[in-house]
Amino acid sequence: MPWYLYVLECAGGRLYTGVSTDVARRYRQHASGRGARFTRAHPPERLVLTVEFPDKSAALKAEWALKQMTAAAKRAWCARYAAAEGGEG
Repeated sequence: MPWYLYVLECAGGRLYTGVSTDVARRYRQHASGRGARFTRAHPPERLVLTVEFPDKSAALKAEWALKQMTAAAKRAWCARYAAAEGGEG
């Protein structure tokens, strides 16, 4: 079963990064206040990007790497990835 890395743009222009097997379900949880503490304080406004990985371990490693970046670097990485994939997330 594939796992997905996802990036949300939240209130105030903040970015949230997470992993899930079902990004649509997880987005609904974040949007309804049943997601992470961060997204309860800063509700998601849009899904910026999703990236598929073969397993949970690979997705978690990518999440960790992305979370080490500054917000500007995350935005640049998302833009480059989306352009390479031929569109938005």
